[in-house]
Amino acid sequence: MEMKNLEKAMDIYARLVTGEEIGRSGANASLYEDYYSNAEVYEILGVLLKKLNLHIYEYKESLFLTPGDGNRVFGYTNEELKRAMGLRYNKELYLAFFIIYEIMLSFYSDSASYQFKEYIRIENIVEDVTKSLSVFTKDIAIYDMEQEKEESFKTVALFWDELPASTSENQEDLRASRASKSSFVKLVFNFMINENLFVEVSGRYYPTMRVKALIENYFEDYRGEIYDALSNKKED
Repeated sequence: MEMKNLEKAMDIYARLVTGEEIGRSGANASLYEDYYSNAEVYEILGVLLKKLNLHIYEYKESLFLTPGDGNRVFGYTNEELKRAMGLRYNKELYLAFFIIYEIMLSFYSDSASYQFKEYIRIENIVEDVTKSLSVFTKDIAIYDMEQEKEESFKTVALFWDELPASTSENQEDLRASRASKSSFVKLVFNFMINENLFVEVSGRYYPTMRVKALIENYFEDYRGEIYDALSNKKED
């Protein structure tokens, strides 16, 4: 192993983990070329990231880093997520997870084509979440899942069903809170904005390159368990 290649691999890691962008163009273009043209740099970085339970994704000739499942150092625990979003109960956190998943689905077509919309609005997500969860308030025995998963979906669905539609007539004046469906979705979007996943302009939420990379690679890596369950129900 050459020391200069180790240093290059560590430099790529250090810049990605601190949120810098590495792409074919820009200030870090040379590191992008090192990653793809130098086999030893590629291998060293791969071993390092595997040990740290991190994944590297590419989208539009740019590299992005994301924590793997259960990563306690670079990811969030459930309690940390609740504090970050201002949530109190697990059912609120599970609802936030489901909303994030519906946001992802709004950009997902199939494994061969990712059609990213220019932007989405809160009302679009409210409608999608309501449609997806409505089946659980009618009949809990709809999926061939473990009972624990069924009850989790039911709890989230009932909690969502109890929330009023909105606390504001004007979506641009809507405040993030746990008081209504719309304000809860805004709360989730605010968290995703803080994570550099979306940019909000006049009630429109535009996905960043980072979230596009995560969405595209999620369905390739994890095969979308929730997506498969929802799709199967829609076919029924």
